[in-house]
Amino acid sequence: MNPPIQTKLTSSGQAPARVLVVDDMATNRALVRAVLDPMEFQVQEANSGEDALARVGELQPDVVLLDVLMPGLDGFEVCQALRDQEEFRLLPVILLTSLGSPDDVAHGMEVGATDYVTKPFHAIELEARVRAAVEKKRLTDRLDDTESVLFALARVVEAKDGTTGDHCDRLSHLSVVLGEALGLPFDDLEALRRGGILHDIGKVAIPDAILLKKGPLSEEEWAIMRQHPAIGAYLCSALRTMRRTVDIIRFHHEKWNGSGYPSRLSGADIPLLARVFQIVDVYDALSTERPYKKMLPQEEVIRILRDETRQGYWDAEIMTVFLGILERDPGRLELPANSGHDRDAEIFRHIVGGGVLDWRDRR
Repeated sequence: MNPPIQTKLTSSGQAPARVLVVDDMATNRALVRAVLDPMEFQVQEANSGEDALARVGELQPDVVLLDVLMPGLDGFEVCQALRDQEEFRLLPVILLTSLGSPDDVAHGMEVGATDYVTKPFHAIELEARVRAAVEKKRLTDRLDDTESVLFALARVVEAKDGTTGDHCDRLSHLSVVLGEALGLPFDDLEALRRGGILHDIGKVAIPDAILLKKGPLSEEEWAIMRQHPAIGAYLCSALRTMRRTVDIIRFHHEKWNGSGYPSRLSGADIPLLARVFQIVDVYDALSTERPYKKMLPQEEVIRILRDETRQGYWDAEIMTVFLGILERDPGRLELPANSGHDRDAEIFRHIVGGGVLDWRDRR
C-alpha cells in the first residue's frame, strides 16, 4: 500500500516531489523509501513494469526510479514505452541496476534514460541525482506551462482576427518545409514552427475596434496596428527558447526593399528566419479563402509572388526555392492530416466551438 500523500511543504517552500519507485522486490523499494526524505519526496511504488505503465498517468511522478532486471517488462522496455508517449517524453527516468557495463549504460541512454545509478548505490548519491532530476523537471514544467499559455493566447487572437486555427498550423508547416529545403538547422526549424503560431500574438493588445474593423483603417488606426509585431516580440522575449522566434514575430512585416514595418529594415538586415516566414505568410494569404477574399488559383498565386519579388518585396533567392517546391512538388506544402493535436490547438477548438474543457485530469 502507498502511504497517504504528503501535503506539507518542503524546506524550500515547495510541494514535495513525486518519485515513483519501480522494482519487483519490496525490500529494494523500502530501501529507496528510507533514503529519500519524506519531507522532500512523496515516494510511490510499483511492483512491476506493467504496474508502473498502468499507473504512471494517475500518479504523475516528477521522477521515475526504475529497476532494470524485472520479470515481465524489464526496465529498458518500460523506459522505451514511456518515451513512446508524448506526455512522458521529458519525464526524468533514472535506471537502478547492478548492470554496469558500458553496453548496458549505452542501451539505457538509447531507450531514453535520464540517468544511471549502479547498485549497491550510495544514499547521498541517489538523493543528489533524484534532486537534480526534480529540479530539471520543474524547470521544464514551468517552461511548458508558459509556452502553452502563449500558444493558446495566439490561437484566440487568430480567431478574433477572422482567420481559422488551421492558419497557425499551415504557417508552421509551410515555414518548416521551406526551412528544410534551404538546409536550415533544427533550432531554426523549431523557431519557424513556433513562429507560425506566435507571429501575430501582439494583436492581443490591439483594440477590437481596429482589429475587427470591416472597412479600411485610417492612418491613426494603421499606426496602432503596426505596433503588433513589436508588442508580440516583447511578450515572447523573456523566454530563452523563443530567442530565434522573436525575430520572426518582430520582423515578419518588413520587406526586402525597406517599405515594411515596424523598423523599415531592408535586404539582409532583415533576419533570415523572418525573410523565410514572410514568403510562406504571403503565400498562405493568397492561396486560402479569407473573410475578405476568395482563394486564388495556383497560377495566379505564382504570378503575384513573382511580380512582388520583382518589385522588391521579398528575398529573391528564398522565393526561388519556394516557387520550386510550389511548382514541382506542391504536395509537400499541404498540411498533414495528423497535425494540430497540441494542447493549444485543443483549447482553440473548444473556444471557437463553444465547448467546455474538462480540466479534472489536467495539471
